[in-house]
Amino acid sequence: MGTPYPVRLAGEELWLLPEKAVYWPAQQALLIADVHFGKAAAYRNLGQPVPRGTTAQNIAVLDELLAALPCRQLIFLGDFLHGPGSHAVDTLRALADWRERHRDLPMTLIRGNHDKRAGDPPASLNIRVVPEPLLLGPFALQHEPDPHPSRHVLAGHVHPVYRLNGRGRQSLRLACFRLGMEISLLPAFGAFTGGYQVDIDERCRIFVIGDNEIWPVN
Repeated sequence: MGTPYPVRLAGEELWLLPEKAVYWPAQQALLIADVHFGKAAAYRNLGQPVPRGTTAQNIAVLDELLAALPCRQLIFLGDFLHGPGSHAVDTLRALADWRERHRDLPMTLIRGNHDKRAGDPPASLNIRVVPEPLLLGPFALQHEPDPHPSRHVLAGHVHPVYRLNGRGRQSLRLACFRLGMEISLLPAFGAFTGGYQVDIDERCRIFVIGDNEIWPVN
């Protein structure tokens, strides 16, 4: 596991993780957005030449985090499965094996737009599925980054990335956390996901992920 980067948000300490997740020490909660299990399998079913092994890669990172952090709950901020084609036999078998290894850990999925299309995870995975928002402490945990009237929103959906420009035409497009005044965005956890470029302004803080570390953008 990479080195956590502690931040204060809505009066709480959160750890930004280079694995593109957030750990909330006070709740011993691991927050994951946009894993999109089965996305590559769904694309292959459509005849697209996409990489294999992304489900195994995502599971390996989850296993690493759960082994390193004291977790009482795992919360997915939407888009657990990518679509109807994500219910491939190999994908579901890998998820069943993973869930068995963590059978005593409570897991919750806040239903996202892809979950509505893909359907809820199989009941055998024992993942509680709820609509957004899930209110916990000072936060509204959501998939869509819509404002909440009384809570700070932690959301996914956007897959935020930030472009770092170097000399000449050199640039890097890196996954990032975007922490705002009212809404904060988690990067997409999944190994096979795109990204939407976000910008920095005086009302937000951006932290990019590179070389298995978190780097604040000044």
